[in-house]
Amino acid sequence: MLCCWVVSVIPMNWLINGGLMDAKAGGLLGDGGKLLLNWWEKFTSSNSCKIQTHHYYQYIGSKRVGKTWWKKLLVAWVLFWIFVSVWIFWYMSSQATEKRKESLASMCDERARMLQDQFNVSLNHVQAMSILVSTFYHGKDPSAIDQKTFAEYTERTAFERPLTSGVAYAVRVLHSEREQFEKLQGWTIKTMDNLEQNPVHKDDYAVETLEASPVQEEYAPVIFAQETVSYVVSLDMLSGKEDQENVLRARASGKGVLTAPFPLLKTNRLGVILTFAVYKTDLPSNATPNERIQATNGYLGGVFDIESLVEKLLQQLASKQTILVNVYDTSNLSHPISMYGSDELGDELQHVSPLNFGDPFRRHEMCCRFKHKPPWPWLAITTAVGILVIALLIGHIFHATVNRIAKVEDDYHEMMELKKLAEAADVAKSQFLATVSHEIRTPMNGVLGMLHMLMDTDLDVTQQDYVRTAQASGKALVSLINEVLDQAKIESGKLELEAVTFDLRAILDDVLSLFSGKSQEKGVELAVYISDRVSEVLIGDPGRFRQIITNLMGNSIKFTEKGHIFVTVQLVEEVRDSIEVETELSSKNTLSGLPVADRRQSWAGFKAFAQDGTASLLLSSSADFINLIVSVEDTGVGIPLEAQSRVFTPFMQVGPSISRMHGGTGIGLSISKCLVGLMNGEIGFASVPKIGSTFTFTAVFTNGSSTANELKNQQINSQSGSTSEFQGMRALVIEPRFVREQVSRYHIQRLGIHVEVASDLNQASTSISTGNTDIKMVLVDQEVWDKDLSSSALFVDRLRSIHHSSPKLFVLTNSASLTRTSAVAFGPHGPSIIMKPLRASMLAASLQRAMGVGSKVNSQNGELSSLSLRNLLLGRVILVVDDNNVNLRVAAGALKKYGADVVCADSGKKAIKLLTPPHQFDACFMDIQMPEMDGFEATRRIREMEDNVNRRIQCGEVSVEAYENVPCWHVPILAMTADVIQATHEECIRSGMDGYVSKPFEAEQLCREVSRFFQMCHHQNE
Repeated sequence: MLCCWVVSVIPMNWLINGGLMDAKAGGLLGDGGKLLLNWWEKFTSSNSCKIQTHHYYQYIGSKRVGKTWWKKLLVAWVLFWIFVSVWIFWYMSSQATEKRKESLASMCDERARMLQDQFNVSLNHVQAMSILVSTFYHGKDPSAIDQKTFAEYTERTAFERPLTSGVAYAVRVLHSEREQFEKLQGWTIKTMDNLEQNPVHKDDYAVETLEASPVQEEYAPVIFAQETVSYVVSLDMLSGKEDQENVLRARASGKGVLTAPFPLLKTNRLGVILTFAVYKTDLPSNATPNERIQATNGYLGGVFDIESLVEKLLQQLASKQTILVNVYDTSNLSHPISMYGSDELGDELQHVSPLNFGDPFRRHEMCCRFKHKPPWPWLAITTAVGILVIALLIGHIFHATVNRIAKVEDDYHEMMELKKLAEAADVAKSQFLATVSHEIRTPMNGVLGMLHMLMDTDLDVTQQDYVRTAQASGKALVSLINEVLDQAKIESGKLELEAVTFDLRAILDDVLSLFSGKSQEKGVELAVYISDRVSEVLIGDPGRFRQIITNLMGNSIKFTEKGHIFVTVQLVEEVRDSIEVETELSSKNTLSGLPVADRRQSWAGFKAFAQDGTASLLLSSSADFINLIVSVEDTGVGIPLEAQSRVFTPFMQVGPSISRMHGGTGIGLSISKCLVGLMNGEIGFASVPKIGSTFTFTAVFTNGSSTANELKNQQINSQSGSTSEFQGMRALVIEPRFVREQVSRYHIQRLGIHVEVASDLNQASTSISTGNTDIKMVLVDQEVWDKDLSSSALFVDRLRSIHHSSPKLFVLTNSASLTRTSAVAFGPHGPSIIMKPLRASMLAASLQRAMGVGSKVNSQNGELSSLSLRNLLLGRVILVVDDNNVNLRVAAGALKKYGADVVCADSGKKAIKLLTPPHQFDACFMDIQMPEMDGFEATRRIREMEDNVNRRIQCGEVSVEAYENVPCWHVPILAMTADVIQATHEECIRSGMDGYVSKPFEAEQLCREVSRFFQMCHHQNE
């Protein structure tokens, strides 16, 4: 048993957990070792070999194991591990030697690669300089480069050529041109023969002492040189043997060529020269060598000090002192030239890495060896000794391991308990939010409801202002509660979207109405444009879409003091197709003429605009989905650059002064980003401080064309009075700005009016006088009207001179006070005022009022809906169930205002009694949280009673006459609660309720839900 324990616990656990059989050194035990491990795993997993830990202790400490056998086992154990230690020492020493070889090869290859890469960088820059000389010296007349310019430029750009010690340019001069060239340069061409034969010291060198170059067919005198090699100016490069060979090869090949290593002037250090020929610009790419020679203008050379450049390279590496590096020119294998290095003795190991400097005629290599002898294999020694120590301490380790396992199990059980507590805390958090929401919303429902009812009484101006202020404060509190609850639902992952049919254009008209007063007060122009390619009817969550638009426009209104706020809605593919042809933004292309942030930057990272188009391809593959892109552009203060990274972070604002000045919680954009994500979209922004911001998001909706006819019929019935009178009419819009013209055309065409456009009053007068007398209305922007009042007066006179019915004149303005002062001077013939922002209902009412068309009912905004609600609710009997007396009064007052008969009940039991068939109620509003019996239970019992009665009627057990000739009983029940958690909504649907309204509600909201039920019942009966 002890042997089994020794063999199993000590070597196997050490081999498996100690990492001895890692991937790199997998040959320690070989295939046999792996088979042994697999066998051992199977052996220890069997039930027959499972030995408990306490059995180990009991068996080892018992007297059954004799001292003799124990000593023998111990000696065998020690001898076995001595053998293993010696073997491990030998194996690890051999592995260390192999790693030393690999390390040397890696370091040598790295240095060779770095030297080669840096040389290629310098080579490319030298070649680029040859093109620069060809362009600006030979290509310009007069030349744009002189010695001073060349020296200054090369000195400033020396960092681009880290391996060159200098750059010089030698021009090609024929013998016939020598005299004129020397006069022009002011010096004589010097020869290099004496320098090669008798090298001079750095301090003794003087170019004036050199002899003139002898007569030859052509010369290559240096005319430009970097400051570091300025002493080569006037030297003839063709007079030196190495340089001459280099120059001739360079101009014939058209590539950069290298010289053999030779002592450089002044320094006498070994170096090479890289030479590029400078050709005429009209040289073809496939020119022959003779054509290249004839087209040569000069030669650009880069001087490389091999010793210094290799030394600089090695200084960049931390392991410089560990290896010795030699660089050789092996173009002549029998006589290699040492370019760098010393003959210092080092380690026996050696590695050679080839070098390629781009010249196929010259070969170079780097030879590396370690500087010091290999150290003692301390790792192998300590490992072998350590194994012996581990063998003696394995018993203690085994005991500690068992204790550790027990502790881990205890920690696991503790973590499971904490997990249960965390889950319970999450549930408690949701319940707390629901309770807090209900407790706050319930009194707020009474406050806002009573304030709304108070507004219907006779109040003076001051009292009305007080009531409106109280209403605004209450709504702000409710909005804050909604944002906090939305954020809580986002964190818990319980935020879900509806899928209902809605009219996108009507929603944006409602949002415009919400912010129109604030924009007019500030003098900020507010406008909306929706592309004609966007469907009339969509299927999605209109409430959440309205919430996103409201958040973005609310921020724009808050931070914009002048200029405009412009909302555009288009299809993603429509914008994607127009990106290539869209010109750069300018102030002339904006709504107000002020510069704005480029909206193209706001969608720069969207997947819908990715190059591969995979995201948009999935959407475009089905005609049922519509991918919209919505942009909200403003000319506000913008977002500081340091704050742009935290724009979408919850409860984070630009700065503390922002919250004090403008208010807000800082979670509106965070909620908007989450909602956009749920709509399978993306959101981004572009902002320039003191210019403005543009927020853009995409959203995917379902095409509602299948249900569009029903919605259009409802719209036609409700708006027939505002569109039929204008159908087929023609209107002339005078607007020089293209964006404003598009906005005006969009809203006017929604009324069925044909639109023509003129850029100014003179063009409009010409258009009308040429025979377009069928124009019924002329709409002029305030900017055009106020630009020249004399021209405006003349335009009014021209309209009055039309013998037939003169067009009606309107001025589109953002502030009525600014235009009325100029319009009153024209008397009764002056223009009518249409306030911006333009909306279909407001525009129709203004045209009807000014042109005298349509019914009087349509002339007052909002009276049509009130009249239709009164016709719908008149005589209806509605039951309102709520345990709060204030809420009962609010709901009853709102419904009675439109002619409904309201019966109130303060408990679920009373509601069940009143709604037991047969009864006379047409609908029921049911509170959820009530004492004794909540709204869920009351609704379930009411549905059970109705199902029972319906089943008995269908089976013939009772007659229909006994239940007032109603074959199917189902009274619409609308949940009415301050709890807006998603789980509550789902519970309402499961319990049998037909709808859901959150507190606090307004009278219009309450009546709108009732009318929806009655219309639904009407369609079901039909």
